[in-house]
Amino acid sequence: MKRHIDKDFFKIWTGEMSYVLGYIVADGCIYKRKDRKDSYILNITSKDRDHLVSINKSLHSDYPISIKYNSQRMPHSQIQISNLEICKDLMNLGILPRKTIHLEPISAPDKYFFDFVRGFFDGDGSVYIYIVNGVSQIKVNFVSTSYSFLDNFNSHLCRDLGISQKSIHRLLPKDDRRLIKYSIDFYISDCEKLAKYLYENDPALYLTRKRRIFEDWKSKPRRQYIKKNYPSKVGWHLNQQVSVLN
Repeated sequence: MKRHIDKDFFKIWTGEMSYVLGYIVADGCIYKRKDRKDSYILNITSKDRDHLVSINKSLHSDYPISIKYNSQRMPHSQIQISNLEICKDLMNLGILPRKTIHLEPISAPDKYFFDFVRGFFDGDGSVYIYIVNGVSQIKVNFVSTSYSFLDNFNSHLCRDLGISQKSIHRLLPKDDRRLIKYSIDFYISDCEKLAKYLYENDPALYLTRKRRIFEDWKSKPRRQYIKKNYPSKVGWHLNQQVSVLN
């Protein structure tokens, strides 16, 4: 059965294209089919099936959404797109096969960079509220296996937010089979700036459960504090600092 998709979707930068590209950087991959010459498949994965439905609509795609299980046997939804033109356009943008070890900085235009950030955040970012000494705190974290990608991402994002660049930390793998990951963290006022940056234009594509945490944060009582540039002590023994950028 022949499937349909907007094969020109990744040829022109738009807000939706930039978002989907950012999401693919986090939770997508391209792999070459061994049984066919010059044949590739794009796989996009999410724990949130409804979110893949929205991405499929943006792509004007009728590719089916199926279920796969991760290494912990947890179910995830996925779209598998076998369109050579789509895959080649993504490879030209920097999404190469074996992306986990081959990812380099991706140059999204300034005009659409906030959409790219939101897509990457919805895939490989986290946000949560926690309590320290009875006071609510909020933290945002971005993770990548590529230092060069995250370093470039960090620089561009912090420049847009008007804040100092974040320290990049190396997350130590739990065993030798896992890749080293790198992370940057945002706290309190920087998280508030980030939330405004991500959502102030009322975008069509975003993960509701993550946006809701920023909305919940607005109702939390907080006390005045003086911001200091120091790393979190939470989980510090698991991380190694790679760079301090002030």
